[in-house]
Amino acid sequence: MVPTSTYNSDGYSGFEEVTIADWSSFLSVQAEAAATLTGLIFVAMSINAERVMTFPGLPSRAGEAVLQFLQVFFVASVMLAPDLPGRTRPVEVLVIAIVSWGAQIIGQLRYLKVRAGHPWSWFIWRAVLAQLATIPFCIAGGLLLAGNAYALEWLMPGFLFSFAAGLLSAWVLLVEIRR
Repeated sequence: MVPTSTYNSDGYSGFEEVTIADWSSFLSVQAEAAATLTGLIFVAMSINAERVMTFPGLPSRAGEAVLQFLQVFFVASVMLAPDLPGRTRPVEVLVIAIVSWGAQIIGQLRYLKVRAGHPWSWFIWRAVLAQLATIPFCIAGGLLLAGNAYALEWLMPGFLFSFAAGLLSAWVLLVEIRR
């Protein structure tokens, strides 16, 4: 159980216990959508593999897109896993978030080395969305570890920005690469 704040018409009314089961439908939908969209990246790669490999930075962008969808899948799966002992769940969420964040940073640094002629806006959008996609999961994991009331609410922006970043990369891998 995680305490969460509740509000009534008069404002703040205190805390109530919310179980992860209260979030299970939402988490299930997120995991299913992430698994489906991960498949989209693999389709994009198989259709455009030769072109992706010839454009500087696109292989790491494809890897980033896969990571963005997989972090959603893994976080949702960990949150849905029954009967995890003690601090296992928050630690697993933190590990997923930190590994994903680190891998995306490495990919972006590699892109900066080969981005010759590409506008800075390409990198800025990519980097900002990647940060917005992973940092909420780090916050959620830390808050879960501390037993904070708002931990589960931080999952939502992580999911939304992960999908936004992953879909933007999928667009580049499927459509923009053909221009």
